[in-house]
Amino acid sequence: MTKTKRSPERLFQRINRYVRIAGTGFSFFIFGLGGLLLRMLVFPLLNLAIQNRLRKINLARSIIRLSFLCFVKIMHLLGVLRYETSGLERLQRKGLLILANHPTLIDTVFLMAFVRHADCIVKQALWNHPVTRGPVRSAAYISNENGPGLIDDCLTSLANRNNLIVFPEGTRTPADGKMQFKRGAANVAVRSRCNITPVLIRCRPATLGKGNKWWKVPPTVARFTIAVQEDIAIDDFLQNGVSETLAARHLTEYLQNYFMKATLGHAAV
Repeated sequence: MTKTKRSPERLFQRINRYVRIAGTGFSFFIFGLGGLLLRMLVFPLLNLAIQNRLRKINLARSIIRLSFLCFVKIMHLLGVLRYETSGLERLQRKGLLILANHPTLIDTVFLMAFVRHADCIVKQALWNHPVTRGPVRSAAYISNENGPGLIDDCLTSLANRNNLIVFPEGTRTPADGKMQFKRGAANVAVRSRCNITPVLIRCRPATLGKGNKWWKVPPTVARFTIAVQEDIAIDDFLQNGVSETLAARHLTEYLQNYFMKATLGHAAV
């Protein structure tokens, strides 16, 4: 009797897993197709129709945001993932420095879908990729190839009242959850005197992590939570005449501990 009862349950779980694998593959196919359509049709028309550079960039970013929002909705409808958000009202401002942890491949998609007037740092490879180069160049996102000028590009973006999204790790979090923050995000915060808006991204069970193949779906549907936290004041790290270099170092350590405690603490619950 026990084996008879368990057999249909196992069959259902297996079918559900195959459905989610197919849904994930179809989602990424849609993502690639959408990128090509934007590059070949939408953005060339945008370049012809609008001559003002700033207006063109703002419209391109709005198109990308809506495209990413549709992509997230598609993944939800296909049963690939579930998600919930909190604190999104804190993103309804301009000139934000948004720092987030980076557990999965689609964290950028989530944030870009929910943040208006968003700017971000992208890998140089995306500027030349056949799927992404059209949208990335039209939206004038910041390339990480600029080296020493990268910080200045970020400062300029914030000065222009963009909402700058940065992942301080620079890459996805390792499977063990131990984060290693780079100092670039803290340098931007200190030099711009811009408070930090932290966003905690959690995914349970883990999926699309560093080193994971997209078809290695978890045994149950992945559930994302995107929680926008209260701002972190930068002035606290610049008191008593502390140099910007030392302030950035202390801020990096603080941020790393802040995100580690928040994400690992949640996982232990």
